[in-house]
Amino acid sequence: MLESGRDTGRSQPLGHLSEQGQVLLTMFSDERKDGSPRFVKLHFPVGLWINSPKKHFAKLGRRWPSVGSVKSTSSDTASRGSEPVEMRPATKNKASRHKRLSTLFQRGGVGGPTGGGGGRWASEKKLADIIDPLPEDRVQPPSQGEVPGVLKIYGGDISTGANYKSVLATVRSTARQLVCEALERYGVAQPNAEDAYVLCDVVGSVHGPDSSWQAQYLRAVGDSERPLVLQDVWKPKTGCTRRFEIRRRCDVERMAEGEDEDGSGINSQTRRQQSRRSRAASGGHVAPKERADNLSLRRSISEMNLSTKRRRERKGVLSMAIGDPAEGGAAEEPRLKAAEGADGPSAPASEEAAVDSSNLEHLSQCLIQPPTEHPYFLQLLGYNEKQEFVIHVMTRRRHIFGRPERRPAPDQSSYVDTFLTAPDILPRHCCVVSSVPPADPSQPRGSAMVRPFRGASITHNGAPLHRQVELAPGDLLGMGQHFLFMYKDPRAAPAPPAWLPKAWVSPGLVGALACQACGRSLQERQEAFRAYLKSREPQLRYRPQEQEALLAEIVRLQETPNCRLGPAFLFGLCLEHAARELEPGHLPRLIARIAQLVKEAVWDKIKEIGDRQPENQQDKGETGNLSIEEVAADLRPLMLWMANSMELLNLVQKRVLDIEKDLDLEGASHNALLSSDLETCDEAMAVLDEVIMSTFQQSVYYLTKTLYSALPALLESNPFTATADLSHVPELSSMPEGIRGTLAIYQATLELTRDCDLHPDLVSQTFGYLFFFSNASLFNTLMERGSSQSLFQWAKAVQIRTNLDLVLDWLQGVALGDIATEFFRKLSTTANLLCVPKSSLLQAPWSRLRNDYPALLPAQLQHVLRNYQLGPGRLAPECWDPPEEERDEIAHSDIFESFTDHPPLILPCDGFRLRLSEPVSDDVLHRQLVRLRRFLWELERESLPANQRAVYGLDSSQ
Repeated sequence: MLESGRDTGRSQPLGHLSEQGQVLLTMFSDERKDGSPRFVKLHFPVGLWINSPKKHFAKLGRRWPSVGSVKSTSSDTASRGSEPVEMRPATKNKASRHKRLSTLFQRGGVGGPTGGGGGRWASEKKLADIIDPLPEDRVQPPSQGEVPGVLKIYGGDISTGANYKSVLATVRSTARQLVCEALERYGVAQPNAEDAYVLCDVVGSVHGPDSSWQAQYLRAVGDSERPLVLQDVWKPKTGCTRRFEIRRRCDVERMAEGEDEDGSGINSQTRRQQSRRSRAASGGHVAPKERADNLSLRRSISEMNLSTKRRRERKGVLSMAIGDPAEGGAAEEPRLKAAEGADGPSAPASEEAAVDSSNLEHLSQCLIQPPTEHPYFLQLLGYNEKQEFVIHVMTRRRHIFGRPERRPAPDQSSYVDTFLTAPDILPRHCCVVSSVPPADPSQPRGSAMVRPFRGASITHNGAPLHRQVELAPGDLLGMGQHFLFMYKDPRAAPAPPAWLPKAWVSPGLVGALACQACGRSLQERQEAFRAYLKSREPQLRYRPQEQEALLAEIVRLQETPNCRLGPAFLFGLCLEHAARELEPGHLPRLIARIAQLVKEAVWDKIKEIGDRQPENQQDKGETGNLSIEEVAADLRPLMLWMANSMELLNLVQKRVLDIEKDLDLEGASHNALLSSDLETCDEAMAVLDEVIMSTFQQSVYYLTKTLYSALPALLESNPFTATADLSHVPELSSMPEGIRGTLAIYQATLELTRDCDLHPDLVSQTFGYLFFFSNASLFNTLMERGSSQSLFQWAKAVQIRTNLDLVLDWLQGVALGDIATEFFRKLSTTANLLCVPKSSLLQAPWSRLRNDYPALLPAQLQHVLRNYQLGPGRLAPECWDPPEEERDEIAHSDIFESFTDHPPLILPCDGFRLRLSEPVSDDVLHRQLVRLRRFLWELERESLPANQRAVYGLDSSQ
């Protein structure tokens, strides 16, 4: 077995192939004419110049696809670099290598031409001759470069952990033959195994500290390809290496199908680069299919075969016509074709090649860079754009625009620099005089001057021009009805053009409704203003400088009777106006400001309520509890802010969703401003969440504080008194005295939530917390005072059960029965246990009592049974004793209900009342909206000069 050798040499420049390099562009045009699929696989590598074939053909040889790549799905750019296997011994005769490559590129079919002047290699059959095995009668004896060599074939798919197997190969060995030898070396003895495996040309590089090899490009080698010729002629790029692997054919085909479907895999980056180059250079009037087949459009203009002479001519193109202007358009095309023929390849070009050259000419004209030392005019609109230049350079200090004339110019005074062929252009239409350079280079350069000739139609920044004016860089110059130019001077300091509008600000009512420039009469403007003031449309216009005063006025509106959700509605109109009329960054700042104002208002109200509590008043000699009416009056501002904050939070969330959509489209990593705006909105929503939580906590705190003193009467009072009328349960006045105070608190709370338009979910959670507190307080009182106040007996239990039933029936009548039944379960279960007749209770064992009253914990059940009053001298029966396994748990358990296990506050997601897209139907809210509109108009009118306030003819009292 021969040891593998490594040839570190590169492909040598091939002088005798210089003629082939001149014919390469013509070859691609002929390829496309046949419609052969091989064309799309043979692409020029990026950055390849073909001006000097003799100098650069060595680079082309290194990067050209493999001999058999016309049948594969590889990309158009192969890699080059050192290979793990080279032919051994290395040839020392350069003529042998020269001859082998010459044969590769010039071998023709039987009887075909072999010369380089045919425009292509020779014919379409030359590639087939290289791919297919040669007939035996044409095989020549091996030369010095065809001696056997050692080829390493890696077979990880066959044997796990195996590195590679070495096989003998010559330049005539095909890939299929090497697959058979490799399978034999790996011990694969299956019949027709060579059909299930394929040889792959894999290019990769070494990565990481462990020198692991990572594949970057994989291509299935055709069965008739010669791997030694492939690895000797086409080398990977610098930094990459090649190795041959044997893989299952089905896996390789599946990989190729997956790459074609989703563009992923090793070669996806190459395909994306090809796609981008194709889109970037897809200019010109070319059909989509023809553009996809045209290799010249896959490369930028810097990669085209442009001669030095033509590039020099294009850089020096000036916007002046020399010769007969009337016939310039017709004469220009033959001149360009003649120049192209002089600079093109020496071989005769076909019709397809001429089309490609025309496309190259169009692309080269589209990529002209503007001058950096001279002023110029950028043409924005034209009369015949197919025959007109885009850039017109001022090569003289005086630049004259005019129409071409057929008669010769009589003198130098009628000289025209730029010809415009529109019918409304005069022979001498306009004159532009550039500024004189200042003596001191540090001083700014003066402006140019533009002057129309008599009778010429010219506009300057949209306004008609009749006499000489200054022309600043960026100004728009219109000539006639067809031409529009922008004047540019790269020597002047950059400045925004005069026609560019300033940063837009909300015009307010004057700009939107009372602007005299809109052409409306005084009466029409007055009617528009009055219609806006009285309109029920949800619209509130204001300027940014009036925003703070407007927000403060809305906060004070909360104290207005019957306004309810007015602050949230008006804040929402402000958000709508900012999102629609003001710059995008203003909306997040407005949301944060509104949240801060609401928080400050709520904090002030909480402090006021705390100061009015009896325990905080030092001047009173006797401390007493506030009535439910006084508590409801104090809690009304907090309830209103809770309802408004909930509605406002919903409106803000809708605006934040719009910002998140923009962030998803633009990407967080590409737009820091959107990310910052989103963070500002998140902080504002957190403030609103805190406001809702604080108002809820303060409300239930003062309500439960009032309930605490009223609840014990429910356990102590007797409902079966002469004054109680149980036939009229809904009437609070007919209720027994013991439960009347508790029901009064529930009724006042219900009226307060309805009067404040609190969200239904928050109403339910408010009463849920009150019922939770009532149940826990009554149950703990019963467990604490049951034995001392004789509550654990049948007669007292019936009174408690009756009072509780009356409360639940009343709550059922106000649509709160389901919530009350859920939270009063423990107290109700205890009352039911005590209402069991004594005789039946004495016979009930512990296990049955646990099953019948599961709401009670074992410790609570034992406490009730142990303290149950059976009578003097009677002991509890043994059947009430818990089993041994539960006694330890009962001894360490608490019999009281914890107030910390209250239900959490969950903010609602739907069911909101405000609709900003509908007209305002509430009369009170409409009056407040009209008042704010008048308030804003007064602020805006005060900012106007005194001599202009009466010009608009608008009176806020109208």
